[in-house]
Amino acid sequence: MYSGSLTSWNQTSSTDFILVGLFVDSKTAALLYTVIFIFFLLALAGNALLIILIHSDLRLRTPMYFLISQLSLMDLMYISVTVPKMLVGQVTGDHTISLSGCGIQMFFYLTLVGAEFFILGAMAYDRYAAICRPLHYPVLMNPRVCQLLACGSWFVGILDALLITPITMSFPYCQSRKILSFFCEAPALLKLSCSDISLYSLLMYLCCVLMILVPVLVILASYTLILCLIHGMHSAKGRRKAFATCSSHIIVVVLFYGAAIYAYVLPSSYHTAQQDITVSALYTIITPVLNPLIYSLRNKDVAEALRCMVPSRASLGGAVRGKAWE
Repeated sequence: MYSGSLTSWNQTSSTDFILVGLFVDSKTAALLYTVIFIFFLLALAGNALLIILIHSDLRLRTPMYFLISQLSLMDLMYISVTVPKMLVGQVTGDHTISLSGCGIQMFFYLTLVGAEFFILGAMAYDRYAAICRPLHYPVLMNPRVCQLLACGSWFVGILDALLITPITMSFPYCQSRKILSFFCEAPALLKLSCSDISLYSLLMYLCCVLMILVPVLVILASYTLILCLIHGMHSAKGRRKAFATCSSHIIVVVLFYGAAIYAYVLPSSYHTAQQDITVSALYTIITPVLNPLIYSLRNKDVAEALRCMVPSRASLGGAVRGKAWE
């Protein structure tokens, strides 16, 4: 794998970077990248299908599913920003990325990560409003509020990217040009800088903590209130329904925030570069694959909408064949 990287390095400009990839020095790299390609296709198909279902089925046109569709859109874009470049590099043997290409990839990556942090917080607030304030739910989560929550999430993500990307890309990089990651991730890129970045690293760390802390507090507050309400319920059926409503979101939150906290909040002395690559793969590749499965397999409304869509198309095909036979 490195031989291909070195070859491409000798043929490109000294301003380019080299992405070492996901499976460093692995003898089964071709097989593993094939698996990643399958995961990529599954993520595209799963999230696209979930978006289509939510926007085509009247039963799914609710605040909760609107926010889920935003999450699926982010996951769809998220995996498309990082994985195709990695797979193309593996096929062509060219693992280089230009300075401008690195900046563009970093900008979109940071935008989508930041937006996903806050959309998950908005989804937790939606569950609180639905379970704890059911009579006020139509007012608390009216279409305007839903749009503001979604737009606010995107705005915060874009703002985060606009703050971090230009500063990160402005540093001189005069050490090794090999980025120990499979995409242009700010922490991995900053390790190559030959200037003093201690102050900027501290500010970026505080920014990451703030980006994670705000939605985490919203999530913790929402689910604390939900658990208090569930604890006071006398109906076992009501408890099961409340848990079922929240369980999918809790699984997604644990997967995404767990990986993000490990990568961006835990001090770098507690994890190696290879561990960073593995964790990055978890929330950039695995999570976008799992999210549509979690929300479809554990959700009766989505499963029912899918069952209704498939037979309707089958019956349409049968009707067309019947007319052709006549």
